[in-house]
Order: sequence, then structure tokens, then C-alpha cells
Amino acid sequence: MLKAAVGLALTLGGIGAIEAAPSLPLAQPKAANLARMKAESLNGGLGSYRAAACMYETGASSCLISKSDQGFLFRFRGGPPGWEKQSPPSPTLETRVLVSLNGERILAVPYNGPIP
Repeated sequence: MLKAAVGLALTLGGIGAIEAAPSLPLAQPKAANLARMKAESLNGGLGSYRAAACMYETGASSCLISKSDQGFLFRFRGGPPGWEKQSPPSPTLETRVLVSLNGERILAVPYNGPIP
């Protein structure tokens, strides 16, 4: 019984050593979802468009170009459903969306078109 308790304590003690992911501002995941949904709407809906996988990650950190007083600026590629599964992946569009710092409003869509 003592062995089991010591083993459990050692196991649980190691849990604290796991490095926590850096925390995101609460508004960032909301802003990312809003930006992705805007791109989906602009490009024909989910039946004809899918944003890059980075836009489905919590907060879309790898698609976030900047966070400033102006808001969250996302840049990501997209294309028809299944484009990321092609070899090589063949996106057809690029979208840039600026979302307010509170994640509640689209402020601008500086670009939505062919990949430059």
C-alpha cells in the first residue's frame, strides 16, 4: 500500500514539470474564428472554400501576423475543400483580415484574392 502511494505521489509530482503553453489573450481565439468565418463567407461558404489548418488552431497563432492597438491581423491561405490534402497542397487564395482587439468586429479585409 505504501509503495503504491509513493508511486502515485512521484507520478503526480512530475505533472507540474510539464511546461504550460503560453496563454493567449481571451479575445484572440474569438478574433481568429471571426476572421476564418469572414473568409469562408467571402469565398463561397464551406461547400467551396476551406481556410488553412492554422485557422482551426486555438487562436490561430501561426496565421497571426500582428497584434497591435489596431487589432489582430491574420494572413492565411485557402482553397477548395481538400486542397491541403493534395500533394503538394495547392491553395488558390490568400486572405488578410483585421479584427478588433476585443475579437468582436471585423475592421478590414485588406486582401482577399489570388495568392500574390
